[in-house]
Amino acid sequence: MLWLVILVGVWAGASAAGDRYRDDFSLPGTESQQALDVMKEHGSADAGDSVDIVLHDKDGLTAQAVKRRVSAMLAEVADLPKVAQVRSLYQDRSALSKDGTIGYATVVLDGKAEDMDKADTQRILDTARTAQSDGLQVELGGDAARKLAEQESGAAEGAGMLAALVILGIMFGTVIAAGLPVITALFAVGSTLGAIILLSHTFTIASYTPYIMILVGLGVGIDYALLIFARYRAELVKGASAEEASRRALDLAGRTVFFAGCTVIVALLGLVALGLGSLQGTAVALALTVLVTMLASLTLLPSLLAIFGKRFARQFTAKAQKRIDKGKPAPGTGWRRWAGFVQRRPLAVLVLAVAALGALAAPALGMRLGFADAGNDPEKSTSRSAYDLLAEGFGPGFNGPLVVVAEGKDQAAQALTAKLNDTQGIAAATGPIPAEDNGAFTVIAFPDSAPQDAATSDLVHVLRDDVLPALSEQTGAQYLVGGSTSAVVDYSDTVAERMPLFIAIVVGLSLLLLVMVFRSVLVPLKAALLNLLSIGAALGAMTLVFQNGMFGIEPGPIEAFLPIMVFAIVFGLSMDYEIFLVTRVREEWDRTNEHATAIREGLAHTGGVIIAAGAIMVAVFGAFMLNGDRMLQQFGFGMAVAVFVDAVIIRLMIVPAAMQLMGRKAWWIPAGLDRMLPKLNLEKH
Repeated sequence: MLWLVILVGVWAGASAAGDRYRDDFSLPGTESQQALDVMKEHGSADAGDSVDIVLHDKDGLTAQAVKRRVSAMLAEVADLPKVAQVRSLYQDRSALSKDGTIGYATVVLDGKAEDMDKADTQRILDTARTAQSDGLQVELGGDAARKLAEQESGAAEGAGMLAALVILGIMFGTVIAAGLPVITALFAVGSTLGAIILLSHTFTIASYTPYIMILVGLGVGIDYALLIFARYRAELVKGASAEEASRRALDLAGRTVFFAGCTVIVALLGLVALGLGSLQGTAVALALTVLVTMLASLTLLPSLLAIFGKRFARQFTAKAQKRIDKGKPAPGTGWRRWAGFVQRRPLAVLVLAVAALGALAAPALGMRLGFADAGNDPEKSTSRSAYDLLAEGFGPGFNGPLVVVAEGKDQAAQALTAKLNDTQGIAAATGPIPAEDNGAFTVIAFPDSAPQDAATSDLVHVLRDDVLPALSEQTGAQYLVGGSTSAVVDYSDTVAERMPLFIAIVVGLSLLLLVMVFRSVLVPLKAALLNLLSIGAALGAMTLVFQNGMFGIEPGPIEAFLPIMVFAIVFGLSMDYEIFLVTRVREEWDRTNEHATAIREGLAHTGGVIIAAGAIMVAVFGAFMLNGDRMLQQFGFGMAVAVFVDAVIIRLMIVPAAMQLMGRKAWWIPAGLDRMLPKLNLEKH
């Protein structure tokens, strides 16, 4: 009842307040941010963003009949809500291609693109297309127009939930039993989503956060509830009463969930150390999601078990008895055989598995970071059509111009234009555009290459490192390369620079926690190395599919913040299975003091649950490939690959092989370190 009150109360507040998500990719201290600050200082900041009405007529746009129709349409657009002004393509010859077949009119918005409602943008497109005819094509380009291509994620979430229910139904055999982990996850995710909507008014939280939060929350929530419920069923089958089974499941599997959740939270909060704008808000939101799902598994699920406990006791014990009556092997027999196979050939299994994952991870070494633009939108979307037309009419670099700021006198700005026009890799540069106080000037440079091409990133570095410093020595003026394309380069470079610190923080804190939990040095080291291997495999697969275009996917860069996001979440989630498996191995080790037996029995009791939990996560994450958003597709695919690799290859092959090779040394810890660290026992003795 308390969870129902929380869910209703949070959503009542969220519905009344509404959300205030903001995509903040600013990075104080970077050159692109400095360029923007200089122009603001001199009064050159635009009041609002803009969209482009792009027109194409193979017979030319300057014919009188076409000109009248287009001009009348632009006048109507100028009167629409959220439109500040319209600059006609006939006012500026540079807005027409050389052959006169492609042109664009600039629609200045009354505000920022991210604040535009879809309905207002759709109204602009519909009005613009009143001029369209058999010979005249009309499209809408710009950030606001890209929102028209966005698809709702409900189908993806529904497909993931359906797959999870099917897997749970096969595992437990009853609809009610299958539904409890899903209900627990839904309550947790629903409550957290409402809380995040409220927090968006106080903290900077990106617009993509709810989708990733739902993705992670459903996967983690179902997983945590499943780990506890599976242990609950095992205790019932062993003959415990419903109350005793619930107590023991919480005492054993509940502790596992608690420490596993803590490792995920630690990994996510490590993102805060990167200082990457709205990514910090996303990290906190995801950490809150994991915390709430963990609490729901430890409080809501036991309440549901208390309600249905007697029914489950009858059902599960009856099924276990039928299995015995039919002479079927005991549960876990297949996993005991598999563990025996691995233990007989541990080195071969370890080498082959590591080599395969290393080969999959290799493409990640060539990963190129960036952000998707309209060139990655669906082919039939208006934003993609506008992008392609502008590239055709004005060159590929037109969609990603560089904004070079000159702070100084007009002569320095004139020298900048001349130098840029003479620089290899730049198709053309405009004349100096003065700020309001004439203390700074802007020159727009159009690269020869498209915004996402590696050549464009190289050009930004060449301008900053070689061309502009040399020009600055000649003129004494300061030159800064800014604009959205340069900002993407700065963001990607910053991620790459701060990644080692982030990895050190996450791995270091997780290692410390695992050493305290398992009272071992080698087991945590092994876990950290294997987690890095699974993450590398996921990033390598993302590079092959989304950057290199495998399986017919439109090639492009990997979203700049995704590698660190995937690292944080996968590193934490990998610890779930590690703690679940190794805790049971440690439990058997303490009971028998026989290393080989402990590995075999630990895998026998957890292998089926790990496969089921992994399959659920793969289904939930993989379903987001159905989403039309490229970023969510990349994230869902990367997470699905990582979970599959971790659950199937690492936990069920590499871990048993590695622990068999380590022998009794797996549980070694220096006496001094053992005394110094606090005791965090996962199992109650």
